Amino acid sequence: MPAKPARKKTDATDTPEQDPPSGGVLDRRLGLDRRDIEDALGPKPTSGLERRRGPGRRLSDFTKSAEEGEMTPEQFLFLVAIDEFKRVNDKPYPTWTDVLEVIRLLGYRKTQSMELALTRAEDWREPADAPSNVRPDNWSSRPVNPTGKISRMDRDEDEIDFDRLEQELDQLDDLDAAA
Repeated sequence: MPAKPARKKTDATDTPEQDPPSGGVLDRRLGLDRRDIEDALGPKPTSGLERRRGPGRRLSDFTKSAEEGEMTPEQFLFLVAIDEFKRVNDKPYPTWTDVLEVIRLLGYRKTQSMELALTRAEDWREPADAPSNVRPDNWSSRPVNPTGKISRMDRDEDEIDFDRLEQELDQLDDLDAAA
């Protein structure tokens, strides 16, 4: 099977093909270089969320301290609030809506213009004393634990009825033996 013709190195707009070398080996380095194409197209628009660091760009103190395990009081409060949400709701993986609910219940409000260049969403603001609006109006009149269930993440060994569990396991063993 003959090799496909290779391309000689050219600029991003000119892509003529050339014959493969006489040895029949195709050298992929003869084609266009991705970096040359990016240079010709110019810089990509940025959203402000890029985490890559190039030469001369350092992590912010906010990010660096968290990655090194030294959290600010704000970061620690958020971590504790998310952990408590997961524990009381027996939900090890909260959704993004759950995370936003916790953030709003911590008191955060959208009071300033965003520092990001997002093209698919419109920026907005609200007053600093705006309600969180994440719970229904009758929230305070609800029963504290309507199901009566205890979260798996919240159980202590003294609350577990080991005798009942042992009886249930014996019953299952009896069923297995009868089958």
